[in-house]
Amino acid sequence: MSLEGRNAVVTGGGSGIGRACATVLAERGAAVAVWDLDREGAEETVATIRDAGGKGLVVHADCAAAAAVAEAADRTRAELGPVTILVNNAGITKYKAFVDLTEEEWDETIRIDLKGPFLVTKALVAGMLDVGWGRIVNISSSSAQSGSPNMAHYVAAKGGVIGFTKALATEFAACGITVNNVPPGFVDTPLMRRNVPDPAATAARMPMQRAGRAEDVAYAVAYLTSEEAAYVTGHTLSVNGGRVFG
Repeated sequence: MSLEGRNAVVTGGGSGIGRACATVLAERGAAVAVWDLDREGAEETVATIRDAGGKGLVVHADCAAAAAVAEAADRTRAELGPVTILVNNAGITKYKAFVDLTEEEWDETIRIDLKGPFLVTKALVAGMLDVGWGRIVNISSSSAQSGSPNMAHYVAAKGGVIGFTKALATEFAACGITVNNVPPGFVDTPLMRRNVPDPAATAARMPMQRAGRAEDVAYAVAYLTSEEAAYVTGHTLSVNGGRVFG
């Protein structure tokens, strides 16, 4: 599944699943722009890519702010060339009982987790249309497939990402652009460890009785960005160790 000659953007690539996606795509030959608000994390990811002989670019950006996204897209195209692979991974996860959830917390989650992918895709898809080839992979969540307590804002946003994926897949199906989504389950990342009080106990309740690895998600993303996945679009490729089927 070579990606030689392709240029990719991975949002939220400074840690966790985003970092794994960026490094795996680079291993397959893509030049990868790592977009993240966490400049230090993005620099660490790109250093890993370069140490392995790959090509990476650090782009400090708020992926949910239109002006910042436009600037990031311009810089990426100027330094790497046309972008034909996009992984919309940047997002936040916060637990809050619905009765305690504020309008501000709802709006923040929708802005980052749903509006962000809209803005980034809007900024980059024109270039894919110009060359008649593109791969867009949105990172959603198994919580949006099953529902989850204390996460109404997050589940609504990630459910929107799944719907967004299907709508774009239909719209761009005849244009050489595929649009798919990967909903991770319980994956061992810095974000998960900050949010889950007892990760080992939670992992033990999973069908595979372990947490997923960020690389498990990245390998699914790598497939969906490849030429081998040219006839796969609008698909939800679950990576959750059997937590949710479908």
